[in-house]
Amino acid sequence: MLSLCMIVRDEEKNLEKYLLQVKNLVDEIIIIDTGSIDNTKKIALSFTDMVFDFKWCNDFSVARNFSISKATNDWILVLDADEFIESFDKAKVLEFISSKDNMKTVGRIKRINLIEDQLGIKKGTELISRLFNRKYFRYEGTIHEQIAHRDGEVYSIKPVDITVNHIGYTKEEVDRTNKLERNISLLKKAIEEKSNEPYLYYQLGKSFYMMKDYIEAYKCFEKAISFPVDCRLEYVEDLIETYGYALINAEKFGEAMEIQIYREYYNSADYNFLMGLIYMNNAKFDLAVQSFLKCNEYDDGKMEGISTYLPYYNIGVIFECLGYRDEAISYYRKCGNYDLAVTRLKSVLN
Repeated sequence: MLSLCMIVRDEEKNLEKYLLQVKNLVDEIIIIDTGSIDNTKKIALSFTDMVFDFKWCNDFSVARNFSISKATNDWILVLDADEFIESFDKAKVLEFISSKDNMKTVGRIKRINLIEDQLGIKKGTELISRLFNRKYFRYEGTIHEQIAHRDGEVYSIKPVDITVNHIGYTKEEVDRTNKLERNISLLKKAIEEKSNEPYLYYQLGKSFYMMKDYIEAYKCFEKAISFPVDCRLEYVEDLIETYGYALINAEKFGEAMEIQIYREYYNSADYNFLMGLIYMNNAKFDLAVQSFLKCNEYDDGKMEGISTYLPYYNIGVIFECLGYRDEAISYYRKCGNYDLAVTRLKSVLN
């Protein structure tokens, strides 16, 4: 019923652990090796005989579509070796792929991105399209490839009960794979061929952002929004939010105020938290507090703590800096065991 399709290269560090997790969840495992020089293929062959070589051509869609062509089932699940299974409701997934109503529907899994910075590991959540019927769908795009209907039709999406932890952007994995440098090179080449595509500038900006090159990042995002973009698209929402964070990190606080023009499109914990930070860095403290308080009206957001302790912490910082000691203490205490709040609270109380 369901084939897992993967493309891998030099993944001996993660692959065995990964395949042990997934081997009993799918009916078939297809592994495409793009030139490993370690024990990746040996490990893969110990789990499946459906291991194929593919000469890398700097085009992820070609590799993805090659993997799909090797499957014996029509329903395809695409995962990478740095996406470890957190939860997988096999019964509900089977229900999804067995329904005739879902033949032209793409299933979206939940991905928890583990992102490392100077403060440690942060978690961000997103829904990504990874489950589909190959009779109707294929991949397009050289890098950051996307699922497209074979006939160019608009298709529906539905969440499916699969959650993965993505470690690909932890420092160890980034250093090991040189992923960001590779992505930047491929994206620049793609832009040379298609210079009017805002999605490519968005992805290039994201790569620079992950490298903490915030100047280049915000320039790419700025270029992306110079084109007509549909603010209803999920990538555009992330584009606007990451553009705002890039401007903050580049200390372009005045320019970051432009992000407030998108309030008519976005009203989420994530957007309100970003605007709280922008107002805060522009000394508009009343507006900052209002934006942070709005975050707590939502059940959750993309980033861990963004609808709970993080807004309270920043409100506490504002009150502390303004000399309102009691108010600062009150908000720090709302943060529970959040380390930065605990440290600030101790400092204020002493």
